[in-house]
Amino acid sequence: MSGRKSARGAVMILVVYVLSTWAGAAVVQAQGAVPDITLTCSQPSPIDVEPGAPRSTIVNCNLENPSVHQVKVEIRIQAGNLAYSGPASVTVGNGLSASFQVTLRADLRAPEGSQTVAITAEVTQANGVPVTSSPSTYTVLAIIRQFSRLRVESDVAFIQLRPKVDTNLVFAVYNDGNAMDRFAIGIDNREELNDEGFQLSIPLVSVEIESMAPPQKIYVQMRTPKNQGWTDKYYNLNFKATSDYSIKTVGVADYQIQTMTIYIRGIYLPGFELVGTMMISALAAAALAGRNGRQSADEDIVDADGNVTPLSSSIF
Repeated sequence: MSGRKSARGAVMILVVYVLSTWAGAAVVQAQGAVPDITLTCSQPSPIDVEPGAPRSTIVNCNLENPSVHQVKVEIRIQAGNLAYSGPASVTVGNGLSASFQVTLRADLRAPEGSQTVAITAEVTQANGVPVTSSPSTYTVLAIIRQFSRLRVESDVAFIQLRPKVDTNLVFAVYNDGNAMDRFAIGIDNREELNDEGFQLSIPLVSVEIESMAPPQKIYVQMRTPKNQGWTDKYYNLNFKATSDYSIKTVGVADYQIQTMTIYIRGIYLPGFELVGTMMISALAAAALAGRNGRQSADEDIVDADGNVTPLSSSIF
C-alpha cells in the first residue's frame, strides 16, 4: 500500500514540474523571448540634380527591439539607379530602439522621375548567438525633381545689310534641363527696333523641346529700315527664349538672350525703285529699236538678173 502511494506521489511531482516548465516558457514567450525587430523609415526630400546641386537626400530610419535579447540587425538596401550609403548592421539593446540614416545620391542631370528604395532589416544574432528571423522591409519613394536650363545660339553674331532689304535670321534653342520644357520665343527689344524702322516677324511664339534633344531652329523674318537718305548705323537685336516650367513652378523666369549686331549701310530714296524700273524699261526699248533699225538697213533689193541694190540707194 505504501509503495503505491509513493509511486503516485512521484507521478504527481513529475506532472507539477512539467506544468511549471510550460508555464515558465509561456511567461518568457510573452516577455518577447523570440528575437524580433520593427523597422520604420521617413519619406526623403526630393533630389535636385542640376549642376551645382548636392544631388542627394537622406532617409531616416528607426529600429525597435521588443524582445528581451540584445540583437544584431543586418541592413540591406535596394535603390535601383541611385547610389546609396548606410550601415551594414546595427545593434539594438533589449526593449530599446536605435536610429540610422541612408543617403541616396542621383547622377548629374538625371532624368526627372521617381525611384523605389527598399530598406530591409533582419536579426542575425541574439545575445551574440546566430539566429534566424523574418526580415522587415520598408519602402520609400525617391523623387528626382525637374529643373530648367537652356541655351540659345545664332548662326552669326554680326551681319551687314542695306536699307529696305528682307532677310531671315536663324537662332537655335537648346533644352539642357532634365525633362521636356516649353520655351517662349521673342525679341527682347522689339519695340525699340520697331521705332528705328525695322519690321520683325517670328513664325513661332513658343516651342516644346525634349531634354538633351537636338536644338530647335527659330527663324526671325526681318526687313531693314527704309529711312530716307544715307544710313550708316549699328543696331542690336536681342533674341530671347524663356522656360515655361521655371515660371509655373519656381516663379522666377529662367531665360537666355542672344545678341546679334546689325550694321545698316547704304542709301534709300523714296520712289527710287520706280525710277529704276522706268530707266530699265527705257533702255530695253532703245535696245529693241536699235535692233529693228539694223534689220531694216540690212534688207536689199535683188532684180531678175541677180543684181543687188541696197534699199537706201533705191529710195533716192
